[in-house]
Amino acid sequence: MKNLVLTIVFSLFLTSIAFAQTTINRDPEIKQMVDEISKDNIELYVRKLVSFKTRHNLSTQNDSNLGIGAAWNWIKSEMEKSIPASNGRLSVEFMNYKTGGEKQRIKNEIELKNVIATLKGNDPSDTRIFLVSAHLDSRAFDNSDGNITAPGANDDASGIAAILEMVRIMSKKEFSGTIIFTAVSGEEHGLLGAAHIASIAKTENWNLVAMLNNDMIGNSGSSETLLNDNMRVRVFSEGVPAFETKQMARARAFSSAENDGKARQLARYIKEIGERYVDQLTVTLIYRNDRFGRGGDHTPFCKEGFTAVRICEFNENYDRTHQVVREENGIHYGDTPEFVDYEYVRKNAGINLATLANLASAPYAPQNVGIQMAGLSNSTSLSWEEPENGKKPNGYYVLIRETYQPLWERKIFVKDTQITLPYSKDNYFFAVQSVDVDGHESEIIFPSPTRKNKN
Repeated sequence: MKNLVLTIVFSLFLTSIAFAQTTINRDPEIKQMVDEISKDNIELYVRKLVSFKTRHNLSTQNDSNLGIGAAWNWIKSEMEKSIPASNGRLSVEFMNYKTGGEKQRIKNEIELKNVIATLKGNDPSDTRIFLVSAHLDSRAFDNSDGNITAPGANDDASGIAAILEMVRIMSKKEFSGTIIFTAVSGEEHGLLGAAHIASIAKTENWNLVAMLNNDMIGNSGSSETLLNDNMRVRVFSEGVPAFETKQMARARAFSSAENDGKARQLARYIKEIGERYVDQLTVTLIYRNDRFGRGGDHTPFCKEGFTAVRICEFNENYDRTHQVVREENGIHYGDTPEFVDYEYVRKNAGINLATLANLASAPYAPQNVGIQMAGLSNSTSLSWEEPENGKKPNGYYVLIRETYQPLWERKIFVKDTQITLPYSKDNYFFAVQSVDVDGHESEIIFPSPTRKNKN
């Protein structure tokens, strides 16, 4: 144990004097998948979705060329094209649900459909699920008008296009965990489709490790301020969980973990992995659940206690969002396809794919991660247990950051399931994740206080 501590101290010293240098180790297979994402395909998908004129939740469901029914039928058929390449691991289905009625945003009861593509993991003992989503419905200014043209090129055909490319590419590969790709309806009338899936996941006790919601990932230029930047993307994550018991609240307060909930750890994970595989794109973490006073399809999952975040363009253009298509005073209004930055969508699809592939290939996270509370010390002792399910980890990363830092600053690789570090828990935060021999990291686990000594 003494030699381990000395080795770590020396490693940290070397890190501190060479902090400006970053070593990036990429899995060639994940990098190949990211590189396969085609901005031309993404544009074709977006334009096809726009061709249905509207995807409003109240639009026709019975026309093959018009309305939301045409859209979800086409999305399903497009996903089904990847079934042969998956060797039977991919399945695609509709998930029907009823919504609407008195005192609801949809006044009369109707039936809507989500499209669900499930890529089954190759390890029968691995029950983990990783879900990525975008919404297929669209709207213009009047959200009760199901007939007006509502192209929804960026909001959210851009997200659906990213989903379709991921299905096309990832279905040819095998992963330990299961990946679910969803195209949900009902978002523009209260996150209805996402709430339906989240409710099922809760009722059926899914082992849902991470949910990535992609909503508006294709606009690089802002209205009003006229900023233009396709090299940054936002990831929104809740701080204090929407689903928090009194026991969880006490533990959070005790550990000062307001910035270390599961959603925040997932956001940090997306930043690290996304920037590892996608060049010329910075993942900016926004420490709020969504844009100011607004919400998205990840929110119902947060409310059910799942780990969920929103991926969204850095700049929004309000001349596009929910606008009636028109020209006025020389300004184009409306969410039409010529204003989508398809290279930007490609890069944003890449951070999704890389994150999902890395998570679904990684070992299970370590269990019972604890930080020793017995006695007073300027060192910090952590302990954890090897995960019971899935493949055995090759080792673990212990993560360290100063309390005021938003991101993890150092990763220390260890083979053991305990470590003592010469850093005070008063001044630093710590976490642990499993890693396999190929460098795939599990989700990040923030430690719970413990007074038990590990034998």
